[in-house]
Amino acid sequence: MEEKQPEMMAVCGLDCGTCDIRLVPTNPEVAQRVVAWFHQMGWLEEDEGIVEIIERGMYCQGCREDRSVHWSPDCPLLICCVDEKGLEHCAQCEDFACEKLEAFAEESKSHQEAVEQLRRIAATG
Repeated sequence: MEEKQPEMMAVCGLDCGTCDIRLVPTNPEVAQRVVAWFHQMGWLEEDEGIVEIIERGMYCQGCREDRSVHWSPDCPLLICCVDEKGLEHCAQCEDFACEKLEAFAEESKSHQEAVEQLRRIAATG
């Protein structure tokens, strides 16, 4: 059985469809969570909010969209996969799963799950 990939998937396998950072401009409830997180991280001043997030492009539209509005436009996986190899996601790469992707997977549980999803997609080829 073929692995069904998310409707909007990042090159690394993350599900963009459920990503708070992508939903900021369109979902007020999510936007408030992100504003609180950005305050906690010190990325916004206490008197700043959703307007500043949108003005500064501190959200994402996906890996193949406008890089001026992208959470991490300098992502090495994004650059390698899309810019250098012209692929939709890392599971399409002949070097899958490379050291860069394995290092990404070690960063968090959600990253591990994303790479596992890519493994399932690659296995069903």
